[in-house]
Amino acid sequence: MTRMSDGRYGPAGSLIGLLQRGRGLGARMAAEDPAGAAEIVYGCVGWDWRWDTVDQRGLYLARLVRDLELPLGPVVQGLGKGEEAGERAARVLALLALDGAGEAREALRGYVKEGEHWVAALEEMARRWPVEWWDDLAETGRERAERDPEDRWGEPWYRWGLAGPGPVHGPRERKPLAEVDNVGLLELLADPEESEERRTAALDVIDDRGPEPGVIPLVPSLGTADGKYMLWPLIGVVDKLGALAVPAAREWAAVTEPEWLRLLGEGVLAEHGTVADVPVLVGVLERSWVERRWCGPKRTADGLARFGGGAREAVSLLRRFWLATPHSFERVSYLGALAEIDPTGLESVYVECLWDCEEEARLLGVRYAPDSAEVRERLVYLRDDVLEEPEVRAAARERLAALTG
Repeated sequence: MTRMSDGRYGPAGSLIGLLQRGRGLGARMAAEDPAGAAEIVYGCVGWDWRWDTVDQRGLYLARLVRDLELPLGPVVQGLGKGEEAGERAARVLALLALDGAGEAREALRGYVKEGEHWVAALEEMARRWPVEWWDDLAETGRERAERDPEDRWGEPWYRWGLAGPGPVHGPRERKPLAEVDNVGLLELLADPEESEERRTAALDVIDDRGPEPGVIPLVPSLGTADGKYMLWPLIGVVDKLGALAVPAAREWAAVTEPEWLRLLGEGVLAEHGTVADVPVLVGVLERSWVERRWCGPKRTADGLARFGGGAREAVSLLRRFWLATPHSFERVSYLGALAEIDPTGLESVYVECLWDCEEEARLLGVRYAPDSAEVRERLVYLRDDVLEEPEVRAAARERLAALTG
């Protein structure tokens, strides 16, 4: 078996690869052999396999531990294995405690009293638990905070009067160049002798004023001196231009260097391009696949979805991304694009989504999984699970009501 801590993902169709990715199929397979899946589940709690911090795993892992009836000992031990591992363990234990796991509740309370990274555990408890479950730890929190002073915000610090000072809001400073009209700002941007600082300031002011088509021909020159990045306000300026930037974006998307200009052009085409731009967007998706670039194809998939059946040439790539990506937040967009372009065979995918780690995926499953005894059983599970997000519980309740008349 692939080692859980070597930084590599298992094959997308294997149990370890599925659980690392938070796929619903992984949870279903694990339920068939809880003892055999235990080591992998503990490994996923102990090692952060999220591709990005927006990826959701806490509820998915807590459910695996609970539904497979796994001993909590290895999860509790994770509290003492460093700051990041401790935060993941605390998140899972806090959820399990809500479901009635007394061992999880006492483990977290005990760790707050003696553990090294107690602050994260306490804040997790205060974020999720009823106040009466943690409010009696005020004296412990006060004593430990005095030995480890730093500014903290949110609960429980506000409730206990231990929060740091809030931000000081003074009058907003007038931006440099705010008095210059757009004609003057465009002249400044076109002057190669102007400093990067002043050009950035000029773009910042234009961004505040709304669409300015005069920027379009200047865009290729609005990068940093080393050519690696665009001047930071440019993304907002181009966003406001919308479809006005499409003709130029076709040229930007065709360049090899600088990369930022190509990516900017591709983004404009994804959001505002026409069906004539589908081959370019499919090429973007193909390049992302070859390079295993997992952050960003979501934008391209969302763009392709706008064209429905006119983007059929993207179907194979979208299916591959949905199956293989470790970036679970983006996975939902691939399914959404497939639903718009070619929904053939998605029925089983929607069923799998009922077990997915991502809330948006579960919502898709609740709304579109075809009616069956298994689906109804899972809908009841989602409706009644105290750990589930309120929106998913409500959607499951509504779908069940529709199915049962």
